[in-house]
Amino acid sequence: MKLPDEVGGYTGLLPLDKPPSEGGSGSGGLGWAGYRGWVYKAWKEGEGRCYMLRRIEGFRLQHEAAIAAVEKWTRVRHPGLVGVREAFTTRAFGDQSVIFVYDFHPCSQTLYEAHLSPLATLPPNPWSTPLTHHAHHGGAAAHAAPYRSAARPALPSTAGGPGGGAGGAGTSPVLPERVLWSYVVQIASALKCVHNSALAVRTIDVSRILVTGKNRVRLGGAGVLDCLTWDGGQSIPAHQQDDLLSFGKLIIALACGSTSAVHNLPKSVDHISRMYSPDLKNVVLYLLSKPGPRKTIEEVLVLMGPRVVDELNSSLVAEDTIEHELMRELENGRLVRLLAKFGFINERPEFDHDPRWAETGDRYLIKLFRDYVFHQVDETGRPVTDLSHVLTALNKLDAGVDEKLMLVSRDEQSCLIVSYREIKNCVESAFADLSRS
Repeated sequence: MKLPDEVGGYTGLLPLDKPPSEGGSGSGGLGWAGYRGWVYKAWKEGEGRCYMLRRIEGFRLQHEAAIAAVEKWTRVRHPGLVGVREAFTTRAFGDQSVIFVYDFHPCSQTLYEAHLSPLATLPPNPWSTPLTHHAHHGGAAAHAAPYRSAARPALPSTAGGPGGGAGGAGTSPVLPERVLWSYVVQIASALKCVHNSALAVRTIDVSRILVTGKNRVRLGGAGVLDCLTWDGGQSIPAHQQDDLLSFGKLIIALACGSTSAVHNLPKSVDHISRMYSPDLKNVVLYLLSKPGPRKTIEEVLVLMGPRVVDELNSSLVAEDTIEHELMRELENGRLVRLLAKFGFINERPEFDHDPRWAETGDRYLIKLFRDYVFHQVDETGRPVTDLSHVLTALNKLDAGVDEKLMLVSRDEQSCLIVSYREIKNCVESAFADLSRS
């Protein structure tokens, strides 16, 4: 089907649904209240920014208030939620469709694609490391069976379980507990924000949650079911309880390495108790318990209290690391500005009707400094390509230190002793002359 050139002010539509060869259905998703959904990348006219468009095919809007319900989601901002921008109806695809616009996160995967798909690149990958548990893990092993390939031999099982799980010989690698807790804490934090806004996510599923970076997850698809099954918001409390139940099933699927694990809860909970810490098991059991007015996401966060602190500490470490890297880039930016000024000044063929401008006065001093930094040779006449010398000299110039250095002309007939501060003043003065012109 040929895509329209423009939809609601968005152009350049590019399908994001993966073909069957890459683990996708190739025909859209049917998990939206019975309607087929499609995903596109598009650019907003006048902004130059990319957004993700989710199209629900064949949906005829019965109440304008259903679209208005999405407006509430546009005011919810949380780092664990894919931001909702707007929703509108369209006939651009040749049918009645409703479009939901979200923030675009490039190179993201769903939790299913990242961990549970036969083509998954992150652990656990049931295709290449099939679950081979003891007899009491038979249920979980059976759930992993559909992912096994007769064409590929099973890898030998490993002893022990990662992430604090006490597995014995014969257990397979599972999702590390530290990574799993990171996911759980992020999802719980996003759920708390949504529930406190009197909304319900309703898309807590391995195929709806995106992995947008290392151990970074975001809830996707917010607002879609609110529009498709609009009831005036009367069922929000019930949907919030469903969120908690779906959250528990999500943890089971990730911990057991199979979406089918939720169909055999006793075996799955037994697997979690053997492979992970008691804290995780307690959280799962609470999420799977019967709904009630006291069953809230706040209580879930109380149960995982120490794990929240661990996640906070990891976030602070990541923040410090990123800040350190940004400071390095800031240093690079300062040096690039200096080099750009050198490029404007040195060897300039003419300025202010003076062909000799770049070779006289302050500019001659700048030229000699350029030779000192980049054009040095050793005792045999070979070029000196010492990057540390370049960085040291440019940093001293940028700081304008009073340290003296000796500059020698190419014909060795002139020798000048000047400070970095004086050279910096010459650079600023020459560049100012160019800027004023």
